[in-house]
Amino acid sequence: MIQLAMLLLAEEADRQVRFPFACCKGGAILEQLHRWKLHPRGAFWSTWEFSPCSRRLPGNFYYITILRDPVSRYLSEWRHVQRGATWKASLHVCDGRSPTSEELPSCYSGDDWSGCSLQEFMDCPYNLANNRQVRMLADLSLVGCYNLSVMPEEQRNKVLLDSAKENLKRMAFFGLTEFQRKTQYLFEKTFNMNFISPFTQYNSTRASSVDIDEATQQRIEALNFLDMNLYDYAKDLFLQRYQFTRQKEHQEARRKRQEQRKIWRAKQGRSREQDGRNATTDYIGNVEQWR
Repeated sequence: MIQLAMLLLAEEADRQVRFPFACCKGGAILEQLHRWKLHPRGAFWSTWEFSPCSRRLPGNFYYITILRDPVSRYLSEWRHVQRGATWKASLHVCDGRSPTSEELPSCYSGDDWSGCSLQEFMDCPYNLANNRQVRMLADLSLVGCYNLSVMPEEQRNKVLLDSAKENLKRMAFFGLTEFQRKTQYLFEKTFNMNFISPFTQYNSTRASSVDIDEATQQRIEALNFLDMNLYDYAKDLFLQRYQFTRQKEHQEARRKRQEQRKIWRAKQGRSREQDGRNATTDYIGNVEQWR
């Protein structure tokens, strides 16, 4: 997932020594910003939204994100981990602290989980790939962060899902990987800008190259049932926004055409009136000449 606000702030940190985040103790947030900037998965919503520094920044900052089909995203992350990627640099800070090893056990021993099979990836109950999109969008402090003993699992899941949906709805913009052109259109209309080239829909990805049977598909959907629910909600909301924006664009174009027609008719009317005056003047002139 991409959080443009984090990327823009990290770019600003590159350019300025005296950055607004100096409000944070020891300027440690600068290091975290660079970590977000370079991280392919972006930043957690709650890490930024509920940080003390976010409330002290001047100007307007817009939160955006891109969601992906949960099964494709899960398979893509598995492939990424299989090649040796780790999230060891992620602090998972929530309510001012990182989780203990008891709250967030590791799925593997050693430096990384390279070479893990899809079955091994699915079998780890602590795998943060499960429902990652909901967790990254939700306010984890509402459920006691990574402490699973705070509330029953069913209640925890509902709170997380509701929080993720609400935060997604409040974002200035969000897109869907599976709808690149519509995502581009909405982004351009939302922020009144145009990209140099059109977005490309790549259907051939690492995830699409993985051939899984129906049972495995269902297992992944079950492991990511919160993400599946969120994606259905996001897809419906995304298409509603797209249709609304298109209708608004058509209405605006129709209004402009009507205004142009009114201007043209007014010009035509003034032209005919002037032509009539000229004809009358010529006639009177001729009458005077004949006398």
